[in-house]
Amino acid sequence: MTSIDQILNFIIEIEKLKGTLRKTKVVGIDRYENSAEHSWQICLTALLLKEYANEPINIDRVIKMLLIHDLGEIDAGDTIVYATNKEEIKQKEAEGFKRLFALLPPEIANELHTLWQEFEECVTPEAIYANAIDRIPPVLQNLENNGQSWRENNISFAQIINVNSKIANGSTRVWDNLKPKLETEIEDMLTKR
Repeated sequence: MTSIDQILNFIIEIEKLKGTLRKTKVVGIDRYENSAEHSWQICLTALLLKEYANEPINIDRVIKMLLIHDLGEIDAGDTIVYATNKEEIKQKEAEGFKRLFALLPPEIANELHTLWQEFEECVTPEAIYANAIDRIPPVLQNLENNGQSWRENNISFAQIINVNSKIANGSTRVWDNLKPKLETEIEDMLTKR
C-alpha cells in the first residue's frame, strides 16, 4: 500500500467523527453538534482570537492540535468535560488514537501523535491556548441555548466556573469578557431545570 493510499484510508476513517455526537446543541437548530463540527469551529475560533493569547503562539501548530485532538472520540465517544472519570476516558481516547495513527505512514503518525501529546500535556503556549479555545464554543452554545447541556447533565454553577476558568490560562482577556456573562446568566438558567 502506498503512502497516498494510507492517507486516503485515514481520511475515510476520520469521516466517523461526523457521527460522534457531543452534549451541546447547535445554536438555533434543535440537534446535537457533532465532533467534526466542533473541531472546525474551534479552529476558526483560535484563528480569530489569536491576538488575545496570553503568550506569543504559532497559530499553525495550534490549529493542527485542534484538528486532531478529538479524533480519539471516534472510538471512545464524546464525554462531557465535567465528567469525573477522566483517566478512563483518556485511556479509551489513547487507544482510539493508536488505532487511527496506525493507518498512516509512520512519519505522519509520529507528527500527529506528538501534537496530540502536546495538547494533552498542556504545557507549551500553543497547547495552553488550544485547550483554552476548546472551551469557548461550548460556553457560547450554552449561553445562547439557555444552558441546554448544563441543565440536561445537572452541571452546577461551581463546576461551570471551575472548568471554564481555564480559558484564562490561554487568554485572560477572553475569560475576563466571558466570566461576567456566565455569572449573570448561569444561575438563572440553572434554576429553570
